[in-house]
Amino acid sequence: MRLNQSYKIIGALAIPLLLASCGITKKYEQPPVAQNIRDSLYRDGSATDTNSIAQLSWKEVFKDPKLQQLIEAALANNYDFRNTILQIAQAEAIYKQSKLAFYPTLTFAPQVTYNHASAEALNFPANVSIRLNTTTVQMGFGTNWELDVWGKLASAKRGAQASWYQTEASKKAVQTALVSSIANAYYTLMALDQQLEITNKTVVLREKSLTTIKALKAAAILTGAAVVQAEANLYAAEVMIPDLKRNIRELENSISTMIAQPGHAIDRATLNDYAIQTPLTTGVPVQLLQNRPDVLAAELGYRRAFENTNVAKAQFYPTVALTSGGIGISALTHKNLFAGTSAIFYNLVGGITQPIFNRGAIRTNYKVSKLQQEQALNIFQDAILTAGQEVSNALYAYETSLEKQTTRARQIAALEKAVNFNMQLLEYTSNTNYTDVLTSEQSLLSAQLAGVSDVLQQNTAIIELYRALGGGWK
Repeated sequence: MRLNQSYKIIGALAIPLLLASCGITKKYEQPPVAQNIRDSLYRDGSATDTNSIAQLSWKEVFKDPKLQQLIEAALANNYDFRNTILQIAQAEAIYKQSKLAFYPTLTFAPQVTYNHASAEALNFPANVSIRLNTTTVQMGFGTNWELDVWGKLASAKRGAQASWYQTEASKKAVQTALVSSIANAYYTLMALDQQLEITNKTVVLREKSLTTIKALKAAAILTGAAVVQAEANLYAAEVMIPDLKRNIRELENSISTMIAQPGHAIDRATLNDYAIQTPLTTGVPVQLLQNRPDVLAAELGYRRAFENTNVAKAQFYPTVALTSGGIGISALTHKNLFAGTSAIFYNLVGGITQPIFNRGAIRTNYKVSKLQQEQALNIFQDAILTAGQEVSNALYAYETSLEKQTTRARQIAALEKAVNFNMQLLEYTSNTNYTDVLTSEQSLLSAQLAGVSDVLQQNTAIIELYRALGGGWK
């Protein structure tokens, strides 16, 4: 009967609190994105095309089987990526723990108490028999249940959920970065291979040219200065080879580290075998909110900060809890523990705890939470602008690479003719000198190497655009 009265009292206290709790915590709304950002996030880009290469899986974009094997190895073994997966598991565990806050805690505390009283201290007459030794056996449960009157526990749960989802988005961001890093390194490696091949061929051609110059000197057509210049021209090409080999070795070691293996040679195709062929569609800017993981992670970071502000605000209000100091059975001997209802004991308390003297700390915590929420909003807005910048840069890098390739092909063709004409003039007429030959040969090598860089720029621009749009995690 008394227990029912306790419930009535607690209910009478809780009802007005529940009514007052309405409006304490706010409902989350996605942070706004300014209309000018929605319409013109991509510089000189269309905001109406809904297709995006980010919707393609990385296997559809990178069709080179050897590159696919490297990406698969990186996703399976890369330590940074594996640590990100472990962080997801940690965040998931914290979220699951936050859901348990809605349930009461339960403790089991069996105990045996032995007491021996002092006969002198009790001061009973000598003819009175008293029991100095007593033993109490008790088996009981303690419980505490905080009622979520103000939405504090619900906000904490949603904040933990946002944190969990944020780590999942971060994992996708790490994957997109890892896929693009492997692809960039792979195509750069193939470009270095081609530049090394061009340089080796140039060395062979300059060795032949040196032989020709020596023959012309022997025929008294050229002087010794021409021979020395030809030798220097040959050495200039030869000295480039060690640096190219070093760059290749370092890049192979870098790829090996990304796939969590010791440094070793990387099996690869040639640059012209698997040029990336995919339509460069960007989609509408707002799709970045769904496609790009770091933007999604930033938005979830704002969601977490928003819920933390709700929790901090709820701290101003009293905590309503049901507490039991003990519910169980107790007796002087273990034989009587299960004697029936006479051995049962319980203690139930319904309480409201209102903070008084720590209000300064609560107010400070609330202020800090609001500032952190504002900071998270700025991070989200900046993430969108940064994404737009990266997309715009990648698109323009691709466009300029195509422009350069057209002009570069003409430049190389013209320089090849110049080298041939100058050598013929040198051998058969006296209308030229060896300086013209040197200049045309040096310009040709530079143009050929730059031509490889132009092709690499085209491929890396596509890779960067794919990453900037959020591709690579599907």
